Amino acid sequence: MLGLIATGFLASAIAPVLYKRYRENFGWIAVLFPLYMFFGFLSRYPEIAAGNSVRESLPWVPSLGINFSFLLDGLSLTFALIISLVGAAVFLFAGAYMKGYRDAGRFYLYIGVFMTSMLGLVLADNMLLLFVFWELTSFSSYLLIGFNHHKESSRKSALQALLVTGGGGLALLAGILLLGSVTGTYEISSFYDMNRIITSSALYPAIVVLLLLGAFTKSAQLPFHFWLPNAMEAPTPVSAYLHSATMVKAGIYLIARLNHEIGGTPLWQDTVLITGAVTMLFTATLAFRQTDLKKLLAYSTLSVLGTLVMLLGIGSELAIKAFFIYLIAHSLYKGTLFLVAGTIDHETGTRDVSKLAGLRKAMPVTAAAAALASFSMMGVIPLIGFIGKETVYKAILELDRWGLPLIGAAVLANACVVMVTLLVGFRPFLGKAKETPRQAHEAPLKMLLGPSLLAVLGLLIGLFPDFFISAMLEQSARNILSEELSLKIVLWHGFNLVLILSFVTLLLGGLFYALRPVVLRYSFFSSLPALFKPSSWYESALKGMLSFAKLQTLILQNGYLRNYTIVIVLAALIPASFALYRAAEEVPIIPDYSITFYEAALGLIIIISTGLLITSTSRLKSIVSLGVMGFSIGIIFVIYGAPDVALTTFAIETLNVILFVLVLQKLPKFLKLSRSSNRIRDAVIASGIGVFMTLVVLFATSFNISTELKEYFAAASLPEGKGLNVVNVILVDFRALDTLGEITVLTIAAIGVLAMLKTATGRKAQP
Repeated sequence: MLGLIATGFLASAIAPVLYKRYRENFGWIAVLFPLYMFFGFLSRYPEIAAGNSVRESLPWVPSLGINFSFLLDGLSLTFALIISLVGAAVFLFAGAYMKGYRDAGRFYLYIGVFMTSMLGLVLADNMLLLFVFWELTSFSSYLLIGFNHHKESSRKSALQALLVTGGGGLALLAGILLLGSVTGTYEISSFYDMNRIITSSALYPAIVVLLLLGAFTKSAQLPFHFWLPNAMEAPTPVSAYLHSATMVKAGIYLIARLNHEIGGTPLWQDTVLITGAVTMLFTATLAFRQTDLKKLLAYSTLSVLGTLVMLLGIGSELAIKAFFIYLIAHSLYKGTLFLVAGTIDHETGTRDVSKLAGLRKAMPVTAAAAALASFSMMGVIPLIGFIGKETVYKAILELDRWGLPLIGAAVLANACVVMVTLLVGFRPFLGKAKETPRQAHEAPLKMLLGPSLLAVLGLLIGLFPDFFISAMLEQSARNILSEELSLKIVLWHGFNLVLILSFVTLLLGGLFYALRPVVLRYSFFSSLPALFKPSSWYESALKGMLSFAKLQTLILQNGYLRNYTIVIVLAALIPASFALYRAAEEVPIIPDYSITFYEAALGLIIIISTGLLITSTSRLKSIVSLGVMGFSIGIIFVIYGAPDVALTTFAIETLNVILFVLVLQKLPKFLKLSRSSNRIRDAVIASGIGVFMTLVVLFATSFNISTELKEYFAAASLPEGKGLNVVNVILVDFRALDTLGEITVLTIAAIGVLAMLKTATGRKAQP
């Protein structure tokens, strides 16, 4: 599996090069990539259906518990097949749809990276590896949503999606780290028998909240739903792939994957159940006022995503069965309808449903694919959508506590979905033809094969569910519930309450469609105050963050080097002082107060020189004081047996004094000292640094330090460095690269100073 992922990234990298050479037929070439993935996973179907799993692991950062670990079981195989199959349809479709785009080669790079990242996400058996792929999907989706970067709306929508899902990703990372601290591992397969350990931990509530925040933002659950409809600014192949079948289901996959290990508690189950149910109903009603085909599909997608999350919250055998069937059904019919919407837009020049009608004669194949997918989306027998809707209703009716309100919410939400289906799947093709910006005609073969295949597959799976998905249902349920389902998938359950509810849903959907103009006239959604719009919360938060950043920049980056130095010093001094205080509690500082006459004299000279340096109004006196300080420190090196360091110090101090005196005549007249308040502030900070460094030295000398390093350098200096002076050998041999780096920095600085002087004087400066 690691090889498959690596191959995916490599194929994505070379896609732009191949596109330039085989532009006309690149759709047929590109589809080979997801098909190779699909059939590769399909070949593992018998093994996984038999109850086995495949695991591969390669150490990455073993000291931190991070490995390239991959797991192929029922749940991950289901998602991998969906990702690669819908990917094949989208890649082929894009071969024709993206033909007129200038940067279409780059598009294949982005979407190839996304598909490979999604596969890595669902196959990852290490939580930190999963997070890496999770963020890769966010970054690649940002590039795809903002592909039309010349449009401000595309850039804005891409940034919004990145910030919302990226913020959730940070929460997810925090939850993963907490989970790792509780379990002692990041391997998902190792969590299997740790449910009691995890749920009994004091960190469990924080783990649940953080992990679900990551999942909810990725899968656009309320109140994070607003980014998904705005992401419809992306080209249609992106919307069909990312925002119906794959990326938005990443969070749902995470909840399903961790359900057995972390779920089973009221906190987990109720949070997932309520969030999913509210998202299911609320977002379905938002579709009423939409006229754009993709926006209509986006809001119905949100409703279905809420339904899937709600089913995981219910968590019963029947609910997990419904989850599995509904997941497959939605991927097939919604992928088809998004591609149909793109086909209509491509061939007519508009996606406004109010301007479309009578396209069935001009686009018969597209109309047939749309009809099949629409019947499945409405839940009409014998398509897979019918089985999914019936099973959802059954799972809800089993509930005692939440059953009645949830079945009401589900019927209303599905009725809104039916209304959307009538608008998207039937209205553009029925009635009298309307004039469109472009003369309508049937799409090319590359744009028809993908949606037609997905639509027909929805019919075949509905007719023969045992043949196609029963075995995978058992294995996926085992991964989610840790037990096999005793329920079989059948198309017809007879006349019962569930069938009545299905008819009621269709009738209500038709009624909503008929009354839609009246509802729009009195709709209150457009007049909601900003307080009740999560999108307004996002805008306010973004503006507040930018305003705070401007204020912070004005304070911290004000153009004064002194202020920059103060901020850097305090930022280092405060945490370092706290760490020293905590360390001193364990190892008390025992200072040695013994001092010689020479040390006292030198200390007094340094103090007097420092006082003269910071109070003198004469530059010459300040330079002399600075030189006295430097030479006094050099004498300290002599006293403590470091003559080579002392000689270096004497040479540098002599050079500094000479250079300062030479440039003294070029400087303007010294006017006055800084304000008293500034000097007091600087004195306090400088004293704090001095006290801190003194305490560090006292702390370091209060206990014995290992001398192994000293002994090594002393022993290796002559045979390996060919020198008797240990300090010199360390600088020019053992630390040669470090010394070279320092010399390079000084050289660059000198060149910069020379260039600055040449610019300032307007004549050639002498080095």
